[in-house]
Amino acid sequence: MANKRGGKFFNFLQNNLVSVAIVIVVFLLFIKIPKFLIDLNMILNLALSIVILLVVINIPRPSEFQTFPRIVLIQTLFSLAINISSTRLILTGTLQNGKLANQSDMVTAFAELVAGNDLVVGFVIFIIIIVVQVLVVTKGSGRVSEVAARFSLDSMNQKLFDIDNRFNSGVIDENEAERLKSQIRKEIDFYSNMDGSSKFVSGNVKAGIFITVVNLIGGLIIGVVRNKMGFMEALDSYSKLTIGDGLTSQLPSLIISFATGILVTGTKNDEALGQQIKDEFTRDGYIYEIVGAVLLLAGFVLRRGTQFILIPMGALFIFIGFRISRGQKKDAELQKQQAEDEENKKRNKANEEDKIVMLDKLSLEIGYGLISLVDEDNGAELISRIKKMRSQFVYDMGFDIPKIRILDNTALKPDEYSFKIEGIEAGHASIRTGYVMCIDAGNVTEVLEGEKTRDPSFGLDAIWLPEGEKNDAEAAGYVVVDATTVISTHLTEIIRSNAAKILDRQAVSKILDEVKVTNPVLVEEVLHTANISYGTIEKVFQNLLEEKVSIRNYTRILEAMANYYGVTKNNIWALTQKVRDALGLQICSQYVDKEEKKLRVLRLSQELTELIMNNSLEPEDGSKPYVALDPVNRRRWINSVSSALAKTSQLGYFPIILCVNQVRQLVRSSIEREQPGVVVLADTEVMSAGNQISVEVIDEISDDLGE
Repeated sequence: MANKRGGKFFNFLQNNLVSVAIVIVVFLLFIKIPKFLIDLNMILNLALSIVILLVVINIPRPSEFQTFPRIVLIQTLFSLAINISSTRLILTGTLQNGKLANQSDMVTAFAELVAGNDLVVGFVIFIIIIVVQVLVVTKGSGRVSEVAARFSLDSMNQKLFDIDNRFNSGVIDENEAERLKSQIRKEIDFYSNMDGSSKFVSGNVKAGIFITVVNLIGGLIIGVVRNKMGFMEALDSYSKLTIGDGLTSQLPSLIISFATGILVTGTKNDEALGQQIKDEFTRDGYIYEIVGAVLLLAGFVLRRGTQFILIPMGALFIFIGFRISRGQKKDAELQKQQAEDEENKKRNKANEEDKIVMLDKLSLEIGYGLISLVDEDNGAELISRIKKMRSQFVYDMGFDIPKIRILDNTALKPDEYSFKIEGIEAGHASIRTGYVMCIDAGNVTEVLEGEKTRDPSFGLDAIWLPEGEKNDAEAAGYVVVDATTVISTHLTEIIRSNAAKILDRQAVSKILDEVKVTNPVLVEEVLHTANISYGTIEKVFQNLLEEKVSIRNYTRILEAMANYYGVTKNNIWALTQKVRDALGLQICSQYVDKEEKKLRVLRLSQELTELIMNNSLEPEDGSKPYVALDPVNRRRWINSVSSALAKTSQLGYFPIILCVNQVRQLVRSSIEREQPGVVVLADTEVMSAGNQISVEVIDEISDDLGE
């Protein structure tokens, strides 16, 4: 039972060592402890300071020693507690045989080591140590900590912005970006804490000086008044003990100050201090040879016994320089050989093409006034919105769009942004930071005064109002969106409209790889049995995306392609229509009335259908078929469509034209310039949807074009 209790107690101490130690340190400030424990704590304090110094020397990056500021605080309190305990022991000591009895052995040993029998020398050495610590080490460390903290904070936003740019451009992945950001945050936290930690060190030095003075004055008073000692006798006894006590407390403090200075003056590379010094001091052996020659010359000139030290030291430096120079020559020869080998490899690849710098697939360029919108550490949400938008796009349209590179462009006005696809501008707008865009969607009950603008996503009338007037705008019936939402919505609409341009064969390959995991037979049939090329699959996908049809149903699309590729005789447009027929329910569901499950359409008349078919042309190069109407008939055709669409608009229905599948693509291509938002469906697509939807014909598109 006793062993179990002892084991539990040991485990408790092991798991809570730091907490127990801190509590004990606090109590040491107030309770009286015996001489043995004072000596033990002094030794522990000195050992701890040396350990901290060695850790600092061997740690690669200063920010890796995250606990240093707290360790310094604990060590400072521990050192002060020991100092107070030893001071109490000195002042409460009693005379035995004319000497103060029961004093700390560490204090006595340090006093004898420094002062000996000469009290003046002891005080001079003690004062010099204090001056060096206060004016040189501690003050310098504090100044460096302050400057490092300020510069780290000032450069934080730019560093994080650079990381986001590298991530969005694909140079680094998400894990590497998070690692770099975490490293920057650690550096910020570290240098900010070090700025305060240096005050602990300087405060400890000042407190030690104050305790030493009080110790000396109090000792003289107690020695003369209470112990009935003579003034010189009291001065001799208490001064030595005061010097010893001061040195035992100031030596660990000096080591900690030195460690602080080394830490805050460290560089942000991944090499320890010893390796850095070795690399930098062994770059040129001639330096040591010159120093050795100077020492030899000084030995011959000065003489008077100095030659016995200077000449051997000079020879040693020359020897060190010779060894370094010889090592440098070997390294230079090795590097030369490696360079020659590399050059030979390049010559063997004479026909190798130079590396081409690829355009960014997608890029968002912003003026400097909008940089705050991409600063995630200050609460900006644009980058996170873009990430969510990319994830949502995969769900909606069926493929993963490339990462969007965000960069600042000084050619833009401060409040402007430009979205580019393969270097070509696809969207451009201005944003007012600190304002909200209030869009008039037709429900405005009270017109507010503001800076007039247009919603870049849908072209609706809008105004800019300060963020503080957001509630007033909502009450007036405006749709209120912030600057981040304006940009992210605009990007979403641009990408949806240009999805066909963004999809490439690499994306097709990725889709096929994903399908192959669950349906390898289908991929094998498409690529090898049907012998459908990546280019054909890409073109069918692009044709679907061009009309905002999601390609997420990969299995259904690939099955339709495998089934009808031979039937369509390599006609991509006919193959696309077969795929659309297979996706009939999906396509129709996009436009059906959700409550009544009804699809309201304009039906194309038989006469117009025949006219379109009779005037259709299919280019021999396989490009998109089109309708070649003469100017008069084309004008009448467009007028017929526009008149029917006007009726749809009056009824508040979505503009949908229903025609036979043979002319669906021709009808769309003939009106896409004049009526870009019109949806054209084939009868086979509606039939494929089955009984899950019903069709209501609003009107028929017809006209007597023969008149």
